[in-house]
Order: sequence, then structure tokens, then C-alpha cells
Amino acid sequence: MGGDLHCHTKLSDSSLGIDDLIVLAQKRGINTIAITDRDCQAGTVRGKIIGERRGITVIPGVEISCYDSKREKYVDMLCYLSDSPDRLEGLCHRNIVARKKASQLMTLKIARKYPITPELVLKCATGSTAVFEQHIMHALMECGLTDRLYGDLYFELFSPESPENVLVKANYPEPAEVIEAIHEAGGIAVYAHPSTEEDVEIVRELAEKGLDGIEVWHPSISDQQKGILTDIAKKASLLSIGGSEFMGMYSKQAVSLGAYETPDAAVKALMSYKAKMKKRKAAENAEKDAK
Repeated sequence: MGGDLHCHTKLSDSSLGIDDLIVLAQKRGINTIAITDRDCQAGTVRGKIIGERRGITVIPGVEISCYDSKREKYVDMLCYLSDSPDRLEGLCHRNIVARKKASQLMTLKIARKYPITPELVLKCATGSTAVFEQHIMHALMECGLTDRLYGDLYFELFSPESPENVLVKANYPEPAEVIEAIHEAGGIAVYAHPSTEEDVEIVRELAEKGLDGIEVWHPSISDQQKGILTDIAKKASLLSIGGSEFMGMYSKQAVSLGAYETPDAAVKALMSYKAKMKKRKAAENAEKDAK
């Protein structure tokens, strides 16, 4: 049995709390999930405890925001099974602060055009560590200005192609810097949802800088892209990971928990990855000493 290794909770940009997420996993017969909130590790301990009560294995993780300055592109890096998650707290905090600053400015811009208030946006973001686009759209829905999260108004406000967009750049670290931080914390670095040609280019570059895996199964990844990514993973000896990026009603498309899963063999490869790397490194060191 595989697992959905990309799930968000209300602590970041999902509408569902930890308890409800795990109950949903149980109801859907999913035995393994990973909680990977954006720049937030607060739910991993609680998730593990509740998961044990419900017979669900909860793998600790986090999705860390990055910015590839070479391509001027936001990307995400998943971290799994960190030995010292506290070492990532500083990085996560800086990202949360950067997101809050950007969100505040975007909210003020929108409030000049539409009758919403920053207070209402914050109310819609209750329970989250930051304000996300979904929370702003939720506030606009509450005011009757749109009947959907991802419709014409969302495109107007948050699409880079829209001349009316209110986007504000958030200062996130480079992907290579995040990989290094993940490794220093004893974690496994996996590139999240590489669904464009630019993503594939970045993956190829990062494979030479310590990247451990790539997300192959994801709602945004087509069958053709999946084939390309699977081939890259095999050639570069990278882990293949998958998940639904479940966000409840805040998902950009209707997607059920477990609709995209990491196969059982790939879950086992993830769980044994660090032990395998330690053995390989020990063998390499022994070979060097022998010479």
C-alpha cells in the first residue's frame, strides 16, 4: 500500500485541520500520509500522535518556499524525515515573515479596489501561520465579490499575465541553499511538482547539487511529464515521490486525498534512504582509507 506524501493542513494553506485530515485518510483507507505544510513544521508532532491513534502512519515533512533567481521563478522543496527539524525553524520563520510582508501589501492593494479589510482577511486565515492567496480570495467570497476561489477575479489579482495583478515579490532563498539546509538538518530534499520545462532544467541542475528526489505523481504533472521525470530519477538515482498536495476546499482543482500516491516500493525507498546513504558513504570512506 502506497501513501499520499504531500498533504497540507490549516496551519498553512489548507482548509482542513490535522485531526480532520487524518480522519479523512482513515475513511479513505490510506495508511500512510505526509504532512508537508508550507514553511511550517508545527503539525508534524501532533499529526504523528493522532495518526498512531487512528492507525495511520504520518511521515514528518515540510514544504519550503524557494526562489530561482536565474529564472525568476518560485519553486518548492519538500523535506522529509529530518533528524533535527529545529535546524530548519530559522529558515521557515524567515519565509513566513517574507510571505506575511508580501501578503500585507497585496491585501492593501486589493482593499483599494474592492471593499474588503485586512481584518477580514486575517479572520479567514485564522489558524494559519501566514496569509495565503486562498485566504484573500476567501475574504472576497465572504463579501460577495466572487463565487469561486479560482475564477476570473483570482486571475485578475494573482496571475503574472494579468495587467491588473497585485503580486508582490517575497524574498525566499535559492533552491540549492534550501537543499543544503535540509541536509544540515538530516532531512531528505525532494523537488516539488516539477510540471514545466523550466522545472525540469532546475531538477537537472540540482541533481548535481545534492537533490535527493523529485515529485513524480502530482495533479499538475501530465503522463508525458511523468515519463520524463521518471527517466530523470532513474538516471540520476533520485527518489520518486508523489502526492495530491491536498488542501481541502483551497485546492486549485477538485482532488481527493490519496488521488495521487507514492507506490509502496517508493515509500519503502524513502524510509530506507538515509540508511542506504550512510552505508554508501561508509563504503566510500573505507575505500579511500584503503588507498
